[in-house]
Amino acid sequence: MTTSKPFLIFETGTPAPSLKRHGSFAHWIRVAAGLHRDHAVVCRVMDGHDLPRRDGYAGVLITGSGAMVTERLDWSERSAAWLRDAAHAGMPLFGICYGHQLLAHALGGEVDYNPAGREIGTVRIERLDAAAGDPLFGDHPPMFDAHATHMQTIMKLPDGAVALARSDKDACHAFRWGDRAWGVQFHPEFSTAMMRGYITVRHEKLLHEGIHPPTIHRSVTAAPHARNVLKRFIHVARRHN
Repeated sequence: MTTSKPFLIFETGTPAPSLKRHGSFAHWIRVAAGLHRDHAVVCRVMDGHDLPRRDGYAGVLITGSGAMVTERLDWSERSAAWLRDAAHAGMPLFGICYGHQLLAHALGGEVDYNPAGREIGTVRIERLDAAAGDPLFGDHPPMFDAHATHMQTIMKLPDGAVALARSDKDACHAFRWGDRAWGVQFHPEFSTAMMRGYITVRHEKLLHEGIHPPTIHRSVTAAPHARNVLKRFIHVARRHN
């Protein structure tokens, strides 16, 4: 059964200045998910906007951010409390990058800087055994490409959560809590142009960290399987309404 209810997008950050010509994070996610403009409502939580009632939404998508979950910013902690209640109420949730970490934090997990360091570029994602039968990952190949850029990670999953995917630098690139809440560390909404743009923006920092930007830049490739995870969430969430 489908629904005409819109999806709520928690916008937790803004793109790098050079990438704002592509629109907002919420716009990137809406387009990648295949949602019509009328089927998405944006709440700019990072600007302190009031958090809405849960009624009337098919599900919630949480964007990435330049902030860090460990900063415990007021808007972030208020969003975490809202998401915790929504998860326990059975609302379909999908967190991306910061949103992935924020959802884990909200449910009792632990987030911190990744001991393996920064992960950036198109990375190989390994689907874990626990993903077999998962509504979003179950049909995916054992290995697939995804775009990523992050420094923090989930150090400990919340009770009741299961890791679904990993990379060489991150043991939890995706998780599911219960049967309606997911987080992905990678960016299913990124195009190759967006991924290359972030590598360019981070050029000096990458050099300082011993990472060769031209090599990472050349390795960027399309990531259709990663994007399909986002589209699958929309389908699954609508089925629950």
